[in-house]
Amino acid sequence: MNHSPVSYKRHRFPPQIIAHAIWLYYRFPLSLRLVEEMLLERGIVVSYETIRCWAKKFGPAYARHLRRKQPSHNDIWHLDEVVITIGSRKYWLWRAVDQDGYVLDEIVQTRRNTKAAKRLLTRLLKKQGLAPKRMITDKLGSYAAARRQIMPSVEHRSHKGLNNRAENSHLPIRKRERTMQGFRSPGNLQRFISVFSAIRNLFVPPQSKRSAFPLHLHRLRAMAHWKAMTGTLA
Repeated sequence: MNHSPVSYKRHRFPPQIIAHAIWLYYRFPLSLRLVEEMLLERGIVVSYETIRCWAKKFGPAYARHLRRKQPSHNDIWHLDEVVITIGSRKYWLWRAVDQDGYVLDEIVQTRRNTKAAKRLLTRLLKKQGLAPKRMITDKLGSYAAARRQIMPSVEHRSHKGLNNRAENSHLPIRKRERTMQGFRSPGNLQRFISVFSAIRNLFVPPQSKRSAFPLHLHRLRAMAHWKAMTGTLA
């Protein structure tokens, strides 16, 4: 899907500074105040509240423009859910990643049941456009019940030891949760993870590219795509 270029009209700071601030905030476990300090070290005086506004406005726009991995019938979906407490109330962050650790979708929900699992699978099928070769989950029975209703022909393996890839995918958001001292609302969490995961998908290479040269090449290509997408090519 084609999107119109990101517009920076009525912003006094140049696009390079705005894009760099947002990249720092979402790519690394930094608070808004730390991003403010890092920009100040470079002679850029901008408040953390301004950076917050940039993240809220431009983060989702960037995420919409970032390229997505092409789905395949050979994909393996790893599904898992993790509890996140917001204002003394528990919410469940449902996540799906593929065999390379690429985040396919995430939903914040109030329940951990079949209805919630069905919503995740329905969104996944709509977003990916095709079913996977296999889906792997933990022992939660809601996944099996949802699969029988949504995609009964897909192979399902349910075993805690097989689902380490999905469980490990929660670690980056846990780090951010600590850095941000928690999330203020479910909506705030949903907005944050949609941008956070899109940027992480771009910059974090699959397991097959973790040796030195492929890793450097992946990062250079990711940065080139980021600059082209944000309109900040020199």
